[in-house]
Amino acid sequence: MADIKAAARSTGPSPRTAGRSLMKDLVRDRYLYLLLLPGLLLVLLFKYGPMYGVVIAFQDYNIYKGIHGSQWVGFAQFERLFRSPDFYEILGNTVIISLYKLSASFVIPIVLALLLNELRSVVFRRFAQSVVYLPHFISWVIFSGIIITFLNPVDGMVNTVIQSLGGKPIDFLGDVRYFRSMLVVTDIYKEVGWGTIIYLAAIAGVNPDLYEAARIDGASKLRQMWHVTLPAIRPVIVILVILSLANVLEAGFQQIFLLYNALVYDVADIIDTYVYRVGIYQANYSFATAAGLFKSAVAMTLILTVNTIVKKSGQQGLW
Repeated sequence: MADIKAAARSTGPSPRTAGRSLMKDLVRDRYLYLLLLPGLLLVLLFKYGPMYGVVIAFQDYNIYKGIHGSQWVGFAQFERLFRSPDFYEILGNTVIISLYKLSASFVIPIVLALLLNELRSVVFRRFAQSVVYLPHFISWVIFSGIIITFLNPVDGMVNTVIQSLGGKPIDFLGDVRYFRSMLVVTDIYKEVGWGTIIYLAAIAGVNPDLYEAARIDGASKLRQMWHVTLPAIRPVIVILVILSLANVLEAGFQQIFLLYNALVYDVADIIDTYVYRVGIYQANYSFATAAGLFKSAVAMTLILTVNTIVKKSGQQGLW
């Protein structure tokens, strides 16, 4: 046993050797590390720095006393959150809207990428990609203004067309029957291009010999998609699904906050809007932080669980 340990110590790099190797890498790739530095500082400053404020969720925070002077109350804010009559309705709205968006954003970009990949005209394919991808660069502030203008029940273009066909105007943004569907449709229109570009990049890496072999075997275009393209891009699909499930409680704060109103609170109020309203308007910072921390804990649990399941099923996870 002693010989084995001695052999392991002799074969493994010593701390001094590892340190010299690290310094050599830093000197050799110094310009690459300099390029990495701004992004790293950005993450540390805006992602990890604010995590110190999570302690507010366990306090009766007083803005004048600060974090160090506020009273420690333990899990009292979480108990208040779970006993709130509005919490479970808001949690249900968040999950329902997120699942609607997740279902649509999972299928539609894959189908669209497969269809674009089969276009023979390179010019038209690039034009179609640009048209689909363009809304992704428009902020929700501008995009929501466009949506409100188009869906206005009085003089909006959509209702103008409905009335010209003999129908009655519909208040898409003020009717609980249509609001969630409108959220999903507008989210797909704005973000479907991002997922499509990712899947197109994955499809571009598929070995052309596989398609050639499938054509020799008599496979149609549909069969080639099903038996060649989809299995080849399965790792990318799995990773995007894991990341999407981690955001199952991220129903889209900007979109909903800019489009919803008091008429649709029952179906549109989500955790993020609730936290904003309680934390900012009512200055109840501890309660809002507890709600936000609960959402983050659920997201972390989901991503760990899904990643473990994926790895045990034989697929490649995030780590």
